[in-house]
Amino acid sequence: MQIQWYPGHMHKANKEIKYALPDIDLLIEILDARIPFSSQNPLLAELRGDKPTIRVLNKTDLADPAVTRHWQDQMEQAQAVKTLAVTIRQTDKVKQIIDLCGKMLPEKAQAGKVIRTMIMGIPNVGKSTIINILAERTIAKTGNEPAVTKQQQRINLKNNIVLSDTPGVLWPNVENRNSGYRLAVTGAVKDTAFQHDDIALFALDYLSKVYPEQLQKRYQLDALPGEALALLQAIGKRRGCLRAGQKIDLDKAAKLFLTELRAGTIGQISFETPEMITEELVELAAIRAEKAARKAARKAR
Repeated sequence: MQIQWYPGHMHKANKEIKYALPDIDLLIEILDARIPFSSQNPLLAELRGDKPTIRVLNKTDLADPAVTRHWQDQMEQAQAVKTLAVTIRQTDKVKQIIDLCGKMLPEKAQAGKVIRTMIMGIPNVGKSTIINILAERTIAKTGNEPAVTKQQQRINLKNNIVLSDTPGVLWPNVENRNSGYRLAVTGAVKDTAFQHDDIALFALDYLSKVYPEQLQKRYQLDALPGEALALLQAIGKRRGCLRAGQKIDLDKAAKLFLTELRAGTIGQISFETPEMITEELVELAAIRAEKAARKAARKAR
């Protein structure tokens, strides 16, 4: 799946981030705990260098706790990276970000110098709510729709910390098709950018293999059908998503399923592990090499 949704303000934000990064002391990246890799911004990995970075895994109440801890262990193996797993209801834990900034830059903190930070995150990851918690007042506009924040702003926090906010940034296309699906499944992309039944089938195929008990319990199914389409039809039938002639309304069933999945009513679910991503990146490298070889062959003709 390729995401074809890249509002103009996001392109502008990418340029502004590149321009501002040299003057930033520390980066704060808000990630979706259900998809810690897919919700990362590749631009940050490309430009960060060894700049201290706090990766905040938000929405941990929706993610598998064991998988979240595994991701934290993996991320903290990188130089100058610390992680914090939170939900926006844990306001005291969110505020630990401020203390963590000082601990990562002790010389500046002890000297009372200003610590310049930049907060980043893809759309609908909870960045604006976290900013409001840190500022202890309503500064950033929040909402369930992706791409609410449109402009950069600077916010003075406690302990001489200045926070530069950026709009939620997504990239023009996602090379890893699985990441594209995961972004859509978790609500990082507007629903108008994809077909509901397409991403619902992707999610059901994964859940039936990794979290089958949660599906059976939620939809009161004695057994799960072997195919994702049959499973979506079973959910639609169970929930009364019917058209004339008792036919299953797949779009209605898909919307219902995705709403419940995103709300966490099916259970705490993570959609990727470090091991899965390692395998997918190997496959992606092979695809890139094949494309490069074909391009070279065409030029040689």
